[in-house]
Amino acid sequence: MKPMTEQHLAILRRHMVEVIGLHFDLASEEIGKDEPDRMLQSALLRVPRHLFVPAQLAIAAYQDTPLPIGFDKTVSQPFIGALMLDLLGVERGARVLEVGTGLGYQAAVLAELGARLWTVEIVEEFAGQAGQRLTSLGYAGISLRVGDGSRGWAEHGPFDRILVTAAAKEPPRALIEQLAPGGRMVIPIGPKEVQQLSVIGKTAGGAIETREVIPVRFTELETAA
Repeated sequence: MKPMTEQHLAILRRHMVEVIGLHFDLASEEIGKDEPDRMLQSALLRVPRHLFVPAQLAIAAYQDTPLPIGFDKTVSQPFIGALMLDLLGVERGARVLEVGTGLGYQAAVLAELGARLWTVEIVEEFAGQAGQRLTSLGYAGISLRVGDGSRGWAEHGPFDRILVTAAAKEPPRALIEQLAPGGRMVIPIGPKEVQQLSVIGKTAGGAIETREVIPVRFTELETAA
């Protein structure tokens, strides 16, 4: 069998984005819209997802399924990852904190959207690999560190947007405090078995508002002792 070319991979990326659009349409009543933001669609088409999964899984990178990346962690199903970014509503120049870098795929998409990004990963091996991948692909200006993401990154807050790619029983207090007035956080909330993908908004006056979108299942947010 011939090796896949960049043209083949581009076709698979387009198919992935089409499937994401199909999911949005099917879940439009819950999501509140029937297609992803056009800027997000363009960003998803530009990021080589196959380079952000273990090499042996590259052939499956554009399938609409989560993929294991080691340490009992996964890279999210493309639809769920795209939905989280769509709900986040990132505008160019927004200050964004990502909790759970993984191998760097969501960080790359956020960079394509024009975010000023700080990302925290508790697994040191992931952080090292993500940094190498992002740098080699030219995603400069992303600040990445190893640490307990539930504590945020206070010295660089407040943040306009916070993306949490692991589940918590309730929104971590430190992240709520580091969310700017008028800001928004997307996080899976609930017990280990199943959570609700939730949008946490902070009003200009500091009040917290929560919107539950769809049920999801994420690994639990790890915290340092």
